[in-house]
Amino acid sequence: MSDLPAATATILCVDDEVNILSALRRLLRPTGWRVLTAPSGAAGLEVLASEPVDLVISDMRMPQMDGAQFLEQVRLRWPHVMRLLLTGYADIESTVKAINRGQIYRYIAKPWNDAELPLIIKEALERTQLLSENERLQTLTRQQNEQLRELNDGLERKVIERTAELLQVNSFLDLANRQLKQKFLVSIKMFTGLIELRGGVIAGHSRRVSELARRLAQQCGLDERTCHDIFLAALLHDIGKLGLSDALLSRPVSAMNGTQMAEYCRHASDGEAALMPLEELREAARLIRSHHEHFNGHGFPDSLCGEEIPLGSRILAVVNDYDGFQIGTLAERRLTPEQALAMLRQLAGKRYDPELVEGFARLLEQERNAQPGEKRVAAARLEPGMVLARDFLADNGALLLAADILLTPAMVGQIKALAARRGEPLWLQVRVDKQE
Repeated sequence: MSDLPAATATILCVDDEVNILSALRRLLRPTGWRVLTAPSGAAGLEVLASEPVDLVISDMRMPQMDGAQFLEQVRLRWPHVMRLLLTGYADIESTVKAINRGQIYRYIAKPWNDAELPLIIKEALERTQLLSENERLQTLTRQQNEQLRELNDGLERKVIERTAELLQVNSFLDLANRQLKQKFLVSIKMFTGLIELRGGVIAGHSRRVSELARRLAQQCGLDERTCHDIFLAALLHDIGKLGLSDALLSRPVSAMNGTQMAEYCRHASDGEAALMPLEELREAARLIRSHHEHFNGHGFPDSLCGEEIPLGSRILAVVNDYDGFQIGTLAERRLTPEQALAMLRQLAGKRYDPELVEGFARLLEQERNAQPGEKRVAAARLEPGMVLARDFLADNGALLLAADILLTPAMVGQIKALAARRGEPLWLQVRVDKQE
């Protein structure tokens, strides 16, 4: 900025003495600056009103409007114009007045030094340009900060809007996913019901086993995903029996001959093979393969023993045989629940995991009490909005409505119509926390 081109600087000299103005013009002509003159303060204000001026040099003693008054007006009306004062040694009091009122950059004593005055003016012009550049940069900074703030506000609004959109999309996806899972589960339960229609004694068997297996898995502290896989495996554990004849299905295992037993033993591996193509059911398929393995290694199809048998398969074995002893699929004589549990305990360590048998016994004790969060409601007192706590089954064990389904007005009407046709009370388990 010290190399500022001369043509960019305009200097106004104000003095009531013509010879002073002429001397200043001659002195400053070699610098290349544009020099304007005015014979009075009033004339100087007129020049400033019509010309762009960078610096003013004013004499202190002038009639009508002295230098202090003139420079004060310059400061008020053109604060960016640099102000210098020419004063004599006898005008100290007036100089102080001019400094206070006109806020001059510097005063120059008369007579001035011809070598120093151009340097003083140059220094003042450089300061003017520094102040101007500083003001420009501050203005630019404020503008950029404002633009940045507006940009940030815009980005924040967009982030909020986008987040709201994503939350809405996620909620729709969650709802769709829940509905898809529910439909998937209902489809499996419906398929299980079709399997069980082949034989009267097994009606409802898979659903009973699945509920007990899930509760036993939860009691063992298994995570939600593992519990779900065990639940699915329990629902579908007999899928491999689809290829067996009705005659073989109706015969208890204890009454089968060698050929029949060999055919029967294939249903575990056949069940695995049927489900393996489905990604969602691959873990369930693995559990189904091993649910007839014995704790002592004498089971099928792989003769696994102890903890070699997947935990889910060991859980399924306990619960499956507990129900099997009662419905007559394992022995010709059906057992009571108490006798079935006694049989599990008798075979613990041989056929079943002893710890799981005792854990299952504790679960059954808990099952004898009312389920927390559930309530038994007569069909006539059902209302739309209630949620089923357990599967609603037909007399033949076929699934009519799956657990966890929200009852609609149409469903409630159909259940009440079914109860009316039966001519006897029809009870369902519903969730307490979903009722009014």
